[in-house]
Amino acid sequence: MTAATRPQPLEAVERYEAFWNAGTSDEQRRIAAEAFVDEIEYRALPGVLTGVDAMIDFRAQLVEHVGSVTYRSRTAPDHHHDRARLRWEVVLADGTSFAEGTDILTLTSDGRVSSVTAFLDRAPQGFDEGGEAHSHD
Repeated sequence: MTAATRPQPLEAVERYEAFWNAGTSDEQRRIAAEAFVDEIEYRALPGVLTGVDAMIDFRAQLVEHVGSVTYRSRTAPDHHHDRARLRWEVVLADGTSFAEGTDILTLTSDGRVSSVTAFLDRAPQGFDEGGEAHSHD
């Protein structure tokens, strides 16, 4: 693979964002086929997810809980070697910021994401540091 044809890390980040913003699980699956390795590992406070189906389910649970969301970059992503860092924000349908975080993506030589480590920079209201949801009166 030449430098001209080598996958670019920023393209991988764009596909990753597109996955989280896809409107249906079918669309997520289509994007995931290009964006992720089959057994992608996603590590976040709620736990470790393995595989595309687990990631699709994770997003579906979020949408079921809070409604439609948009996942967007807070700053331009940066990268070195086989890692990319994305500072993100999840915004609710009414424009309210729900949460902010930083994801570290590990990229394969063909530009797919093999693992993600997600950190919360600003947790959603009602979440404690252990990732447990709590309701407030």
